[in-house]
Amino acid sequence: MICVYPGSFDPVTNGHLDIINRAVRICDKLIVAVGSNETKKPAFTANERIDMIREAAGGLPCIEVTSFSGLLVDFVKKMGSKTVIKGLRAMSDFEYEFQMALLNKSLEPDIETLFMMTSVNYSYLSSSAVKEIARNGGNIEGLVPDCIRERIFKKLRGGM
Repeated sequence: MICVYPGSFDPVTNGHLDIINRAVRICDKLIVAVGSNETKKPAFTANERIDMIREAAGGLPCIEVTSFSGLLVDFVKKMGSKTVIKGLRAMSDFEYEFQMALLNKSLEPDIETLFMMTSVNYSYLSSSAVKEIARNGGNIEGLVPDCIRERIFKKLRGGM
């Protein structure tokens, strides 16, 4: 089974990595899909986000990291998948993601969405919070993979 884990990953956090590490255990291939959302203004380019995910998830078997734009259901079909994985932190995530899953199901009835609860250790964590902390010189250790922490600081603090 091929699964697609879509998101903005701006930047990838330890919460995202938790879902990636658990998702690879239930599928034959996991495609981590960096989305291009016109309503969001990402701090990192799609290529930067892809590179950070690849570095953070290095060594995991059967993983592909790529970008996409347009409708998720079209991308999922193009990748030969019928399964979307979404990570959930709280009820507020569930309401939004449930609505998106139902919309995707109405567009493409063969596509299923699997929800994975994040580890309790990361239930409070978001990319937005990481960016805010890093921009203001706070400590993001434990929030993002160690291997990309300096890259995040350099980008968000202007090389400081």
